[in-house]
Amino acid sequence: MISSILLAAGLSTRMGRPKALLDWGGVPLIRYQIEQLKGAGADEVIVVLGYRADEIHRAIRDMPVRVMFNPRYQFGRAGSLRLGAKASNRDAEAIVVLNVDQPRPASLIRELLDVHETTAAATVPVSGGHRGHPVVVSGWLRPELLSAEDETEGLRGILLRHASEVREHPTSDLCLLDINTPEEYEEALRLFALAR
Repeated sequence: MISSILLAAGLSTRMGRPKALLDWGGVPLIRYQIEQLKGAGADEVIVVLGYRADEIHRAIRDMPVRVMFNPRYQFGRAGSLRLGAKASNRDAEAIVVLNVDQPRPASLIRELLDVHETTAAATVPVSGGHRGHPVVVSGWLRPELLSAEDETEGLRGILLRHASEVREHPTSDLCLLDINTPEEYEEALRLFALAR
């Protein structure tokens, strides 16, 4: 059983519009992300919404996902992670954690799932000495995800506490792609050969 949590509650302040709804090859970015998670083998996709939730929910209403709403989305990402973990299957062997503004093809997610071993706390993609996303967390860490706090750096803090049990997997620099600004969005479209 593979679960996945797609975090899409943020304010998108630097982008100026909801990143989840950015055009991504003719579909909203959030739809692309859900399709890729399912295509990589995730048995369930839990989407956590906050800012402009109704509008974003309309874009995915017909998709096989479980939607959670974080009413305190403006206070940080850890609350969304807790909600996603609470909704995830308690029998999941692995939980993929991904932010909506980090487009990842199914092939990259599948690659991480294939190398992940449940004896490890998590598997993290690495490129050029930098850690990227998504992170594949072992199901036995779910109780810690349920108590993640921004004051202790959320998921990052959990990985730090289990540093000796985190496996790094070298992969392409796509694992580092992050879309926060209009300029980064345009660059991401070029990388995925989607530039208009």
